[in-house]
Amino acid sequence: MSIPLRAVCATLFFLPASVEYLMEAFFSSILGVAIAEIGDKTQLLALFLAARFAQKNAVVSGIFIATLLNHLVSAFVGVWLAETVSPDTVKWAVGISFIAVGLWLLLPDKDENPDSRWLKYGAFGATVFLFFMAEIGDKTQIATVLLAAKYQSLSMVVLGSVAGLMLATVPVVYLGDMLMKKIPAKAVRISACVLFCVLGVITLAGDGIMLK
Repeated sequence: MSIPLRAVCATLFFLPASVEYLMEAFFSSILGVAIAEIGDKTQLLALFLAARFAQKNAVVSGIFIATLLNHLVSAFVGVWLAETVSPDTVKWAVGISFIAVGLWLLLPDKDENPDSRWLKYGAFGATVFLFFMAEIGDKTQIATVLLAAKYQSLSMVVLGSVAGLMLATVPVVYLGDMLMKKIPAKAVRISACVLFCVLGVITLAGDGIMLK
């Protein structure tokens, strides 16, 4: 996946190698996080918040702020690990972790009832807190850490991961159950598993963590 994606960027946009690599980091983050988010507990939380509050725009804004803050920290940790630990160690750790996350994505998440105490803070406040907390240790947060460690580009991974999560979550806020019932959850989980396993194999097969 890594090499064809870079080739597409080069062919379509005539980009220099360094920019191609950044574009690869951006689009890989969008794709990886968007697919990982479908059927995830944070998507189910978005569905709950949309049903609980009439102010859909406030819910979406809260999701954006919570995701941006969470993924900034996650990407920073990933980049820091890549710069601190030896390249070979990071390569094996990230590659194996990608595969582990891929297998984890096969397991469906359960709809957990959020703490109702936070609902009194309104659509925006409740969404920021509940979504930020739900993202801690979540599949999309782990994916963001791994993508940042792989590409060592905090800005592109954060932009891509936030965009990917919003692409998967915003339609749920506005369309709700109607959309969720039409999503083939099992097929999406299998696709996500394949994507992350491929990323893992590419990382393990590469010469060092940055596959330029």
